[in-house]
Amino acid sequence: MPRPRSNSNPAYARRPSAGKTGKGRPKGDHRARQPAHEYELEALPGLEEVAATELAGVPLARDIRGLRFWYPGSPERLTRLRAAVAAYRIQSWDVPRPRGLLGHQQLGELVGYVREVVEVGGHRSFRIGAAGKESPTMQRLAEELSAALGLPHDPEEGELLLRLRPSASGQGWDVLARITPRPLSARAWRECNMGGGLNATIAYAMHKLAGQRDEDRIFNPMSGSGTLLIERALLGPYAAMVGVDISEGAVACARTNLRAAGKEVEVAQVNALHTGLPARSFDLVITDLPWGDAIGSHQSNETLYPAFLKEMHRLTSRRGRLCLLTHELRLFERVMREQDDWEAKELFQVYSGGHHPKAYLLHKRG
Repeated sequence: MPRPRSNSNPAYARRPSAGKTGKGRPKGDHRARQPAHEYELEALPGLEEVAATELAGVPLARDIRGLRFWYPGSPERLTRLRAAVAAYRIQSWDVPRPRGLLGHQQLGELVGYVREVVEVGGHRSFRIGAAGKESPTMQRLAEELSAALGLPHDPEEGELLLRLRPSASGQGWDVLARITPRPLSARAWRECNMGGGLNATIAYAMHKLAGQRDEDRIFNPMSGSGTLLIERALLGPYAAMVGVDISEGAVACARTNLRAAGKEVEVAQVNALHTGLPARSFDLVITDLPWGDAIGSHQSNETLYPAFLKEMHRLTSRRGRLCLLTHELRLFERVMREQDDWEAKELFQVYSGGHHPKAYLLHKRG
């Protein structure tokens, strides 16, 4: 078993035109700067606070209301957000229903707005996401946009996702345009996928809430495609990090993704319960435990979970942490009641891919 490898390493100016609604210019506007646009982030249900915390660290983002905000900077900065599933630019129209967007003035404004997003994002097709998207109004809207923009309408796989919804004020309609061809959660480094693979935004949230420390020695048992390893490597310095998985295919997949991310992290084909590593080798153990559907089985988890907690207790330093994600909630909570080594705190419950897993942070007792 290899040892962990060391890591050396307001200005706002909205330009409303006739027919548009909005608050106008937020306070603190300096007209000499470039115009600000309104944006909104989409986060997995349960991770909104993590996304909001990351958004608060974006320079120049102002007038933040939840995940909706004004921003005068380059949209490229928003594409580097890692807690959000997607980022959308927003524009509003004072029309009673979507059909009003087909008016001559409104359609011209809509085309100009969408064209600006396409010029930045490089989208090669578009689709509309809205209730009644198969209606004659939506079909005609798609036809008009396609003709004006020279952009194919692909209702299933279109890269530019346009969402229509009633404005929060109750007057008019918002059009949200995703600024990237793919969701932000579809990381560029993911060249290899595995069934049951962890959503990267969940991995990011686990690391941020478990605590990011430069001096941490990190262990990722059952590392799968390497999502937890890569998301931590991209966050910054750590003392050492290693991942293991019993599957040869998983190890190969993780190595492929690590190369694509430009990160060197040791990954070995080893049983996480029998690593041969000395006691107290790690300060943070972080993992996505098998849920018993895509990976593992409910029956095998009955044995795995208690054995895992016992072995990780041996491998974790006195003040170390164990952060884990699981959908086997009843099993995990029962196993926790039957042991005396760990105390647990729930970090979040998230909705993803039809599941509602929970993340926990465990500390040693005493």
